[in-house]
Amino acid sequence: MSATIADPRSPFSAPRRKGPNLEKWGWVYMRASGLVLVVLIFGHLFVNLLTGDGIRQIDFAFVAGKLSSPFWQWWDVAMLWLALIHGGNGMRTIVNDYVTHATTRRVLVWAIWIVSAFLILLGTLVVFTFDPCLGVTSDSVMWEVCQ
Repeated sequence: MSATIADPRSPFSAPRRKGPNLEKWGWVYMRASGLVLVVLIFGHLFVNLLTGDGIRQIDFAFVAGKLSSPFWQWWDVAMLWLALIHGGNGMRTIVNDYVTHATTRRVLVWAIWIVSAFLILLGTLVVFTFDPCLGVTSDSVMWEVCQ
């Protein structure tokens, strides 16, 4: 008597679709964005923690000074976008691997991308519209700087 055992966690075998292989490009993106993120994150940590006065230099003025520079704005936005898309793609992969019900999987994947898109939009707006003088009054320590 011979019995076959189904492959683990494969509820169905989908036929090969025509068109671009999105899973392959997602895999390539994860590797490429991971390498770029290593450079961006270690550059960020080096500038914030090892140059100047080290960790003692990080305060509101330091962050405001960094966010006033277009170079650091684009550095932070690149790090934000790559990290959130990288994380969203990783979460999508986990959902695809472990959620077997098709409707639940679709809802979770959509939720992941909607939340990621919202955080990317919100983070980008914060970086490019940051104004350290917003709401400063005459009794604030920032009053002289913002005049």
